[in-house]
Amino acid sequence: MSPAPRLSSLTIGSRGSDLALWQANFIQKKLKDIGLDAGIKIIKTQGDKIQDLSLDKLEGKGFFTKEIEDALLAGEIDLAVHSHKDLPTENPKGLIIAAVSYREDPSELILVHKSAVDERMKYGFKKNAKVGTSSARRKSQLLAFREDITLLDLRGNVPTRIQKLRDKQYDAIMLAAAGVERLGIDLSEFYSEKINPKEFIPAPAQGVLALQIREANKELYQLLQKLNEAEVRATTGVERRILNLFDGGCQLPLGAYCEKDEDVDGEPVFKVWASKAEGWNNFPKQIYFESRKAEGLAEKIVRKLNELKPASVFITRDPKKYDYFQKALIANGFQVQARSLIEIKQIAIRKLPKTDWVFFSSKNAVKHFFEQQPQLEQVKFAAVGKSTSEELRKFGKKAEFIGYSTDTRLTGKQFASVVGSKTVLFPQAKGSMKTIQQQFKAGQVIDMVVYETIKNSIDDLELSEIVVFTSPSNVEAYFEKYKISPTQKTVAMGDATANALRKMGVKANAMPPAFDDLGLVQAVMSV
Repeated sequence: MSPAPRLSSLTIGSRGSDLALWQANFIQKKLKDIGLDAGIKIIKTQGDKIQDLSLDKLEGKGFFTKEIEDALLAGEIDLAVHSHKDLPTENPKGLIIAAVSYREDPSELILVHKSAVDERMKYGFKKNAKVGTSSARRKSQLLAFREDITLLDLRGNVPTRIQKLRDKQYDAIMLAAAGVERLGIDLSEFYSEKINPKEFIPAPAQGVLALQIREANKELYQLLQKLNEAEVRATTGVERRILNLFDGGCQLPLGAYCEKDEDVDGEPVFKVWASKAEGWNNFPKQIYFESRKAEGLAEKIVRKLNELKPASVFITRDPKKYDYFQKALIANGFQVQARSLIEIKQIAIRKLPKTDWVFFSSKNAVKHFFEQQPQLEQVKFAAVGKSTSEELRKFGKKAEFIGYSTDTRLTGKQFASVVGSKTVLFPQAKGSMKTIQQQFKAGQVIDMVVYETIKNSIDDLELSEIVVFTSPSNVEAYFEKYKISPTQKTVAMGDATANALRKMGVKANAMPPAFDDLGLVQAVMSV
């Protein structure tokens, strides 16, 4: 028989780390706001006691939660406050999640010791760096992007991990941004870089608190609905359902991130990014899905990840050294042909106008602008997507704004709101569609042509199961000699390319969620 509810004076169960106590105190204050007084009881878990093993070597599930759940079942506490990502996806019999909190930033945070910084490299740390993390999910994705690094296990609470970096036991470490931000830790002594959760996929429900109670405590359940964030529960429900279907815990190399957004017509849409590897040292499968409703979405994603079969792929661009697109597909068994159907010719800059911002809509624009060594003063840089921002990095520049949508109208509106009344220079291709520029007021935009495209003659392409078109010019060049058969699938790099395909009577089967190699990989693996 369950202990009787004690709503006049509740007891919250929590781990004893600084972050866990911040979370417990946060909920304690929220409870007070709805008229409930509560004390806090610290409970040590298996994960707190065992610090010499990485998470993937600990046996079972719930090693940060089991002892707290046992205390809840025994009536020693009335409410458990957990980091939702630490909880197994199935509650012990007699317990339920009554409510979830707002979502703190779910991003991953890279901290780099000042002695190991190299901002030209992805994530800002030097080549062959020693990077600390004990998460199999983080290890898998880190190695996918930076195979040169050495991974070292990192355990302990947030301040302890940061102190180990300070002591130079590591060149860099990876943490959840949520924990650092909640604790308000000063990071000014380190180089830091926050990674968008759509690029480096977080743990399911990362950044969310879960309030767990006894199922029989109906009165407390009803009161806690005042604290429940319904949209967060819906999106994290998709993420945790994916984890549940894989029967996984903290040691599974699985990332899942869901957000509820609106399409261009204002209709709600659930967007999900997922990454899964067989082991921490295996290359992950990376996919992206959209759906009008959350129901059944997790099942579709798991089915796709389980049934994903390698295919032959042709991409309309020349192969490049360190090409993530090819590396990711080949590592997962795909056959890749890469060949541009156009040539790029640089156009000389005659005069460089004064501007506040410079916006780049492609890697080619970056390359052909900076190869001419323009003399710039007091300007900020912006990029249409991650891939373009990485190209900027090669020239020692950092984007202050990065678009994260292949809908260039949306990116344009977001960028215009950041710029305000300032002027923007747009280095671009001859004949550019200027979708971004159309979101600005008259007088703010300065267009500058820095390259043009010339079609190549193609006679020897092998038929591929998937064709990836990277620009409208490549669409036009392809269809001069070839057609798309009913058995082939197509991926279009953005709206302009999809429109060019549509003019050829072909509807793109997929579009990448972002203008970068990872977005293309996610699109190919999702068709």
